[in-house]
Amino acid sequence: MSIESIYSKFQECNFSVSTDTRKNVQDSLFFCLNGENFDGNTFAQKAFDNGAKYIIIDNPAYQSVKNTILVDNSLETLQKLANFHRKKLATPIIAITGSNGKTTSKELIFSVLNQSFHTIATLGNLNNHIGVPLTLLSIKPSTEIAIVEMGANHPNEIAFLCQIAEPDFGYITNFGKAHLEGFLSIEGVIKAKCELYEYLMAHQKTIFFNQDNLIQAEKLQNYPSIFSFSVKNNNSANIIAQIVQSFPFVSIKTENTTIHSHLTGVYNADNIAAAICVGRYFKISYEAIKKGIENYIPSNSRSQIIEKANGNKLLLDAYNANPSSMQVAIDNFKQIEYPNKIVILGDMKELGTESHFEHQQIVTYLENNVWNEVLLVGENFGNTSNNYKHFKSTDDVLSYLEKQHYTDTFFLIKGSRAMKLEQIVAYFE
Repeated sequence: MSIESIYSKFQECNFSVSTDTRKNVQDSLFFCLNGENFDGNTFAQKAFDNGAKYIIIDNPAYQSVKNTILVDNSLETLQKLANFHRKKLATPIIAITGSNGKTTSKELIFSVLNQSFHTIATLGNLNNHIGVPLTLLSIKPSTEIAIVEMGANHPNEIAFLCQIAEPDFGYITNFGKAHLEGFLSIEGVIKAKCELYEYLMAHQKTIFFNQDNLIQAEKLQNYPSIFSFSVKNNNSANIIAQIVQSFPFVSIKTENTTIHSHLTGVYNADNIAAAICVGRYFKISYEAIKKGIENYIPSNSRSQIIEKANGNKLLLDAYNANPSSMQVAIDNFKQIEYPNKIVILGDMKELGTESHFEHQQIVTYLENNVWNEVLLVGENFGNTSNNYKHFKSTDDVLSYLEKQHYTDTFFLIKGSRAMKLEQIVAYFE
């Protein structure tokens, strides 16, 4: 069946797509997507039983299930359908990528744009070769602006996602030591993230960027379609934002408007300034921008400050971690004044051959400061040279914490998502 014919089925389903039978699939176009260890076609019958209107399969053995549409490859069909839908739309699309802060930036920009426009954005961090198509297919004819987050851990992935999404605007948060297992080096990271720039410049599209980032400024110095911001009073920027407070939460002043965010850490100033920049490009008033940023409250273990009994506080930033984000988190925590401070760090994943070096660098960096206690969790930190307490797993550090009685203590909790350090919060309940 052609993409045009499948698109007509998509329209019959009122622009509703689903891929998971554990969620609501009623009257949707269901795609049976294969995983590393399972055949997604086995869910065809369940999708039909649960109310899916049509089911895309790529295994002819399941054609006996009612309302199935056999294609060569379900995932490729999903991606082609997403691009076909995108071409039908007049909706401006903003693409966001970067090593750190892309989800927070996306949420802030969404909150700002949503003050004046019917806006949709990537849910959570569904930013890969499946998530991007699903975001595009969630765009309705009434959508005025769409924000698409793009993640990658190998070269050419951003370029591929751009071919699907065909963005009109783009923003790269930064370049950091993330996914070194796939990118091999920081130079590899920069090259891969700049695939977004390459697409936008090739199609004469607009780029939002941070004038304080020297690498980005150099790459864009001869490109005319830019709209930029600075938190360091760079007069060449379109938007100047000044940091007036960094703890407990970051406050920014721009054009006589002071914005009080619910984000902690100086590193979030760039994320806030980016949202201001995008908002002003789309002619949103400073008053509405202020409302959008101040209404955003972080969740999902991203730079959350959680207050507990006995004067204890947690700075929970355990959704993701790489050497760059971990260092700025430590820098931020170092500046916080509190009677007692304890650092709990979990392994950083996907660093490849650089893993031992990068974990040792973090430990050495910790030793330059005075902490009441440092608790390291995971095999990679266990292989470093240090005098800190080490635990093989999150369960082990929980067992240790259960025997302690902390008061007036501030905890930094930072690690890759796989470490599940957010479980530590339960200790304080």
